[in-house]
Amino acid sequence: MDKTYHPKAGEITQEWFIVDANGQTLGRLASQIAHTLLGKDKPNYTPGVDMGNFVVVVNCERITVTGNKLEDKKYYRHSGYPGGIKEVSLGHQLKKNPDRVITAAVKGMLPKNTHGRNLLKKLKVYSGPEHPHQAQNPKPLA
Repeated sequence: MDKTYHPKAGEITQEWFIVDANGQTLGRLASQIAHTLLGKDKPNYTPGVDMGNFVVVVNCERITVTGNKLEDKKYYRHSGYPGGIKEVSLGHQLKKNPDRVITAAVKGMLPKNTHGRNLLKKLKVYSGPEHPHQAQNPKPLA
């Protein structure tokens, strides 16, 4: 009987990838990033094990969306007080905090547990073309 393969800590290699979000669709980009963060592109992928790579996203303010999502899609947050719910449209969020748009989209595609929260820490999102991760030599994500 064959035993199930479980990768050891020394067998896991984590790489850095860079994604230019200029002109890309939000949902398609987020699913590609989540797929890479989870490590599903690796042949030795194991669920529940941190096999994923680091992803750096630049130019996140230049993403595109289809339809009327700039006005219709809403982001909600609550202060914890009665009547403390705040509502922001996607268009306003892209102008004010464009990094939160991609982070929220990717977060929704990751597991809702400790593993997913740890994977989200490997996502680095920047609104402009500059990023401080040149020393890691990120490769373009295909």
